[in-house]
Amino acid sequence: QVQVVESGGGSVQAGGSLRLSCAASKYTYSPKRMAWFRQAPGKEREGVAVLSWIGGLTRYADSVKGRFAISRDNAENTVYLQMSSLKPEDTAMYYCAVDTVGRDGWTRSFFDYWGQGTQVTVSS
Repeated sequence: QVQVVESGGGSVQAGGSLRLSCAASKYTYSPKRMAWFRQAPGKEREGVAVLSWIGGLTRYADSVKGRFAISRDNAENTVYLQMSSLKPEDTAMYYCAVDTVGRDGWTRSFFDYWGQGTQVTVSS
């Protein structure tokens, strides 16, 4: 069983920055992709950023392009989400997810393990 633990959430004013961290417990093989999703109250969970372990390819939701950056620490199976120029509409619970197969796309079922989430609140 893989444990996924997020940290780094908090409250910030619009225009501010936060850095989220996600650590996946080590196992016998490396994750193929790690991603960040978010879910605001009353809304569907949506993909924010994903990083492929092989090649380091990244992909972002249109709503965060140019403001968010996903990165990794290979040795520690850790992925980060640097969030800048935050907006009130970025307020949500942010979840980290691990894909152990290497599928393509944001479909939630493509991600095998999920963290409990970390809250990000952006005030205007």
